[in-house]
Amino acid sequence: MDKIYALGIFGLGVMGRSLAQNFERNGYPVIGYNRTPRQWEGFNVKVTHSLEELVGSLQTPRILQLMVSAGAPVDAAIASVKPFLQPGDIIIDGGNSYFADTVRRVEALAQEGFQFVGMGVSGGEMGALWGPSIMPGGMEGAWPRISPMMEAVAARASEDGKPCVAWLGSGGAGHYVKMVHNGIEYGDMQLIAETYDLLHRGAGIPNQELAEIFADWNTRELRSYLIEITANILKRLDDETGQTLVDVILDEAEQKGTGRWTSQNSFDLGVAIPTINSAVESRMLSAVKAERTEAAKVLGGAGSFKGDRQRLVAAAEQALYASKITSYAQGMSLLAAASRDYGWNLDFVSIPRIWRAGCIIRAMLLGDITAAFERQPDLSNLLLDGVFAQAVLSRDAAWREVVQTAVGLGIPMLATGASLAYFDAYRSERLPANLTQAQRDYFGAHTYRRIDKEGSFHTQWE
Repeated sequence: MDKIYALGIFGLGVMGRSLAQNFERNGYPVIGYNRTPRQWEGFNVKVTHSLEELVGSLQTPRILQLMVSAGAPVDAAIASVKPFLQPGDIIIDGGNSYFADTVRRVEALAQEGFQFVGMGVSGGEMGALWGPSIMPGGMEGAWPRISPMMEAVAARASEDGKPCVAWLGSGGAGHYVKMVHNGIEYGDMQLIAETYDLLHRGAGIPNQELAEIFADWNTRELRSYLIEITANILKRLDDETGQTLVDVILDEAEQKGTGRWTSQNSFDLGVAIPTINSAVESRMLSAVKAERTEAAKVLGGAGSFKGDRQRLVAAAEQALYASKITSYAQGMSLLAAASRDYGWNLDFVSIPRIWRAGCIIRAMLLGDITAAFERQPDLSNLLLDGVFAQAVLSRDAAWREVVQTAVGLGIPMLATGASLAYFDAYRSERLPANLTQAQRDYFGAHTYRRIDKEGSFHTQWE
């Protein structure tokens, strides 16, 4: 059997097919494997339904990329191909696997002589086809072999033309960075949705007008993929009813787990990420549609805005940007904690740099984040960078005006409010945790520390 293919792709779902075409177009011949025979119009990639043929036709050392669902399907795919592989071959998991699973697979496969890479891929179907953001980690020895092909298919930043891919570290580093990317994505989407809700349901601004507002915002600091598509969504009409399409879409947001994983891991590491957590919780609340419908009948609904709409729109733009900065600050702080705890030595200049194009959270803001870490590589929080501190402080009044308006109307802005509260808590030299610790000592003799001398103390409160 002639070994003519540079890469095998196991799993030809939407992302697998798109990546296969991307590799082919960039000079890396692909053989794809799908368990069930299918025909795809315009798909010019060799497809086999034989694992032996899949592995046997690859150039050595072989590179096999898995594009299957996270969890048990990844383990099953690995088990099915291992009998046909040889030591030194490279297995890449290009799905949204949980980083701890990737750590386990790296270690187990290394004992058998295989090189395993956990690789986050962001950009959806079109990103995978034309250039995604790629976040690899795992067995570092695999990187020199796969880096040319990954750099060839990755998105390129418009600022400098550099490919949006970089080796991130050992073990589960790649999938961890992708997980946090998705957590930031959850936060970003929720902040935008809350702003839309305040202006549409609260202030009564029609969707077509809102589309123009978001398109205008996309010409300034908020310029990003998510703002761009929001403008496009808001102006789209439904073919059946003639209404704006977004108004006939059921208000239940699904989730695949990466945002929830980010929240869960933040508790493990002891890092506050309230914006991202609020975004996850908002999706959970959206899922109880029947209960919310009943509650609206019993508890009433939101009020309507009676003030200056143009002033509110201007304030909303500033509040959204400040909240977005705060959300990124939380995500980068979580990455820093993970880098320390898991020994990854993450490069905080590379991470925002590879998010500048291809991925869902691509935004003009990422160039500024890259610059902040170039100025201070050990920056502990984005809010401590002078440029970002000034950006948030200059928007403080507008930020509070938006949150106060939402509270007065009864419009829920969980993520926006959490962003502002995080900002206020982070800049508070003194928090009421002294009372919390006193309560813990009162009921549980947990002791406390004093501000005027060293040591641990306990009081007999009664």
